[in-house]
Amino acid sequence: MHTFSYHDTHLYCESTSLAKLAEDVGTPCYVYSEDTIRRNFQQLTEALSGLDHRICYAMKANSNLAILRLMHNLGGAFDLVSGGEIERVLAAGGSIEKSVFAGVGKTDSEISLALEHGIYSFHVESEPELERINRIAGERGVKAPVALRINPDVDAQTHAKITTGKSDNKFGIPYDHALDAYAYARDLPNLKIIGVQMHIGSQITKIDPFVAAVKRMRPMVQKLKEKHALEYFSIGGGIGIIYDPALESGAASWWEDEGADLLTPRRYGEALVPLLKDLGLAIFIEPGRFMTGNAGALLTRVEYVKTGKAKKFVIVDAAMNDLARPSMYDAYHQIVPVENTPEEDNGPSSITADGVGPVCESGDCFAKAREMKPVKEGDLLAILSAGAYGFVMAGRYNTRALPAEVLVSGKNFSVINNRETFAQIIANENIPEYLRSS
Repeated sequence: MHTFSYHDTHLYCESTSLAKLAEDVGTPCYVYSEDTIRRNFQQLTEALSGLDHRICYAMKANSNLAILRLMHNLGGAFDLVSGGEIERVLAAGGSIEKSVFAGVGKTDSEISLALEHGIYSFHVESEPELERINRIAGERGVKAPVALRINPDVDAQTHAKITTGKSDNKFGIPYDHALDAYAYARDLPNLKIIGVQMHIGSQITKIDPFVAAVKRMRPMVQKLKEKHALEYFSIGGGIGIIYDPALESGAASWWEDEGADLLTPRRYGEALVPLLKDLGLAIFIEPGRFMTGNAGALLTRVEYVKTGKAKKFVIVDAAMNDLARPSMYDAYHQIVPVENTPEEDNGPSSITADGVGPVCESGDCFAKAREMKPVKEGDLLAILSAGAYGFVMAGRYNTRALPAEVLVSGKNFSVINNRETFAQIIANENIPEYLRSS
């Protein structure tokens, strides 16, 4: 699953003590394991070894410059969804020329920026977008490489807010309209058709939706290849991770637990490679959460343990603005003590409590009625599986500074994003002179 584990009673990330790290860096802070990211990338590469494939990391999951550079060093390209993400890849020294640009609302400036830096392909979501890319490419005197995103109308069997492949989602071109859309794109003079793309959703933990989507798309891809000079077929991302350890069956590494009913890289490859290898196209995949989700944890310190009339509350210094997933999706994250001390004689072996933050919202809650080890003020906790859609979704609500980010490599760690200061929070704000003088 990851390289967060106990050495005696102390929680480590790889060979680094999280208690020592928290002492040096402070809390709350995000901690990422470089080794876990490397292993995830390598496992997926091996699973797809029978294909001419390209891994385009979906950087919306975690876009820290150090993580992007690590992905580049591993041989990955990027799945981009904004001009800001293009700028981040450039700042990290990554390759725009190998990367793809997705998203339903690309602006003129974003399209122009992608063309300026030689984007490998636009993943186009509508005919109006085709027209806009064609116009901007014409103004720049170039041909824009495009692949249309086809919506296969397959239920990914995932959370309603992260499904993308059904007909009532905002993404992609309807399957039944795909041939007409490609014919329309072919007639636009400043476009070059080079591929076809699909994506059915995020946090998918069963293989069946992927198999159904690829089988649905195969005949369409073959027809499009006959009519257009396609180079690749992108099957999107969406491989899920394990958030709830009860689903792990005690596996030390979730991709190695062959007995559990889990979607592993091996099973992913075994099911999909035979369906894809005879297409004669390069196969792109766009994993995000899979690469970084279980590689990260949010360290937080207990501020108070409060006993209310109906329940107990463990109040920590992290909040919904640091990790939004529980309040946004009712998402489960395992919460464990950094110091797993032995139980005290005659004391309770566990407590049932809500794990909450200090923000003035009832939704500022990481866990409801969660059974956990007894804790006290000052104890450190680790909120696991927080390496994806964690810091990237963080905000400053209640004028709370953005947390630090740390990358661990063996016994060493580096602060890859300093904790925000109050001066940085207000740096772009101004009080008009007429208010100052009244």
